Amino acid sequence: MKDYKRTLVTAALPYANGPVHIGHLAGVYVPADIYVRYLRLRGREVLFVCGSDEHGVPITIKAREQGCSPQDIVDRYHGIIDGSFKALGINFDIYGRTSSKVHEQNASAFFRKLYDEGKFISKESEQYYDPEAKTFLADRYIVGTCPKCGNENAYGDQCEKCGSTLSPEELINPKSKLSGAEPVKKKTTHWYLPLQDYEQWLREWILEGHKEWRPNVYGQVKSWLDGGLQPRAVTRDLDWGVPVPVEGAEGKVLYVWFDAPIGYISNTMELLPDSWEQWWKSEDTKLVHFIGKDNIVFHCIVFPSMLKAYGDGFILPDNVPSNEFLNLEGEKISTSRGWAVWAHEYVRDFPGKEDALRYTLTANAPETKDNDFSWKDFQSRNNSELVAIFGNFVNRAFVLTHKYFGGKVPARGEMTEADREALAAIPQLRLSLEKNIEGYHFREALKDAMSMARVGNKYISDTEPWKLAKTDMERTASILNVCLQICADLAIAFEPFTPFACEALRGMLGLDLSWEDLGRDGIVPEGHQLGEARLLFTKVEDADIQKQLDRLAAIKAEREAAAKAEEAKRVSPQKAEVSFEDFSAMDIRTATVLEAERVPKTDKLLKLTIDTGIDKRVIVSGIAEYYSPEDMLGKQICILANLAPRKIRGIESKGMILMARQGDGKMRFITPAEALNNGAEIG
Repeated sequence: MKDYKRTLVTAALPYANGPVHIGHLAGVYVPADIYVRYLRLRGREVLFVCGSDEHGVPITIKAREQGCSPQDIVDRYHGIIDGSFKALGINFDIYGRTSSKVHEQNASAFFRKLYDEGKFISKESEQYYDPEAKTFLADRYIVGTCPKCGNENAYGDQCEKCGSTLSPEELINPKSKLSGAEPVKKKTTHWYLPLQDYEQWLREWILEGHKEWRPNVYGQVKSWLDGGLQPRAVTRDLDWGVPVPVEGAEGKVLYVWFDAPIGYISNTMELLPDSWEQWWKSEDTKLVHFIGKDNIVFHCIVFPSMLKAYGDGFILPDNVPSNEFLNLEGEKISTSRGWAVWAHEYVRDFPGKEDALRYTLTANAPETKDNDFSWKDFQSRNNSELVAIFGNFVNRAFVLTHKYFGGKVPARGEMTEADREALAAIPQLRLSLEKNIEGYHFREALKDAMSMARVGNKYISDTEPWKLAKTDMERTASILNVCLQICADLAIAFEPFTPFACEALRGMLGLDLSWEDLGRDGIVPEGHQLGEARLLFTKVEDADIQKQLDRLAAIKAEREAAAKAEEAKRVSPQKAEVSFEDFSAMDIRTATVLEAERVPKTDKLLKLTIDTGIDKRVIVSGIAEYYSPEDMLGKQICILANLAPRKIRGIESKGMILMARQGDGKMRFITPAEALNNGAEIG
């Protein structure tokens, strides 16, 4: 393994058309912060870079919907996202923006260099155009009926109802979201990065050179390469973004996927204008990208190809630890449906419990496969692990030391086997913890840290110093000395995972601690004065959890009601043509219900005695789930009078009641607008 002098860590730029949610945190930002905090604890030189991704079509759509400018949208959400990260202890060295002047200049210069060196190809193609708004349309600006599920509000790239990936050509009755006009095809020219030119190089660099990457990352890259790479557009017709710096390219901007990764470099330049190159162009720098699985292709294929094409000594990532997706209560997180736990709302609803969320998201991190977040599991992990194990151990150790020794670290006497076993466990767990963090196995690393807390909790429970204090204060002193050593170990080991609690614990210990102290006996010196004991964690109450579950239940109920309403609007396709003669053969008449009763041993059937004006007859109809017998008495209806009789449950039924069926299956009578004589002919 190469020995690097410094580490550059990037976290995927969150898209500034909405807040970040727990899926983003679990997938990218918490694991990245864990890794960076660990490196800093070890005294490593590290730079942590992120920022808002502020260009692209979804932002312009939201701006249009809200009647404001795209800049208003990104300003609003940049502030919310930045505030959420700070509140949760995710401390970037810089959290920049792709709408900044520095980025515009840098991205523009990046494109221009590749353009001048002939690294792009230009192609003319036909794209959808709004003839009324007089602008080219991105796929998201085209809506129509989904050919797979019938949803009338499907986008040109995806149906959010059934999840199908679409193209505008597949939509039925496509319309522009801007004007409502039917889009037309119009020729336009764009520049493309010929990814196929870098295919062999990518195979050698990743498939041969980085077999240690996570299997989900390696597998997806291999799949893309085996499928054959194609040129990818780097520009598009839009008025929001970095303008294409080429004469005659008015109305065109850099495609957001090309623009955004350059943001990592731009943000570094903004922070370190004089020394940014040592982070991006030095072989002594280790580059690590933390991303979600939807960004694998961009960070492992596209961005490296861009840097390769650019040349000039840009380094490539040593690793790209991508996580899979996190679900919420067994369902896929969906921002459009509101099925999410938003970071800024969490810190509002659970003040002082930032560590609890970090801990749970790490314990359930979707490192190699999708995983699930549930509020009950969150409560259990906080109460049963953070409070009952880690917090309980530390609290007992400090409270007892204050009670029996005035808060001064007591002297350790002769050690027992239990003492030696407890202290010896920590260095072993440290080795595993280091290996797991450096291998990007953060779930396992967290288990290592919690195992240290379990060692301490078991030790103090087994030795029972509160009982020994009645008879053997010397032994009590030894036990508490060992406990305090383990408390210091926990303050170090948990720092990457629960930084707020560890800051409090370090304050209680009154010590400056480094990673090298972890597992070293005698970290806390004899006679050292401790600070006052305080609770590191508090319980999450049932009422707090129920409130969150009720919120999700309300969202689900609203969604189901909307789906039913939409279903009710659905119209069945027209049946095959019939002749006038076929229609005139049907004898449709008005009739009045005289008697009504349920057919025994059935749920759906009613037996109706009706006056047709011609005669009195019985019709058996499957309408009991919509109407009671009482509802039917005296009701004037329409019937098909000359339908051949048939026996239903032993009852002869003569005719058929005419009903209208909605898309949701609900049925209603066809009745005259005003009372008519029984037997009036309809036709």
